[in-house]
Amino acid sequence: MRPIRRNRRPRALREGIDPDPRFTLANERTFLAWIRTALGLIAAAVALETFAGEVIDPVLRTVLTCVLLVFAVVLVVAAVMRWIRVESAMRSGLALPFPWIAYLLAGLLAVAGIVLAVAIVV
Repeated sequence: MRPIRRNRRPRALREGIDPDPRFTLANERTFLAWIRTALGLIAAAVALETFAGEVIDPVLRTVLTCVLLVFAVVLVVAAVMRWIRVESAMRSGLALPFPWIAYLLAGLLAVAGIVLAVAIVV
């Protein structure tokens, strides 16, 4: 019989001291906001595929839908990585990591919006 594991934290979070619970909960809320954004991207992909039938070329519509879905998956993975990095930094007393996810999100959504606008006009 295997012994019960007492420490359920990931290895990256076993070092350092526990931060103030308010900071940990704020980090968790930020993580959930990124997850909510990914869910919004999934909803946008479903809406695009469902309701843009006659307006956009089917091939372009499918490509845009797939790009939004892939981006949602990338956003979820990046949110998990960011949550772990921020939590680890707080435990170690280091500076918080740079929020590169926000710039990635803004850039990719701007490109997707431009492509969609061009697709509707043409």
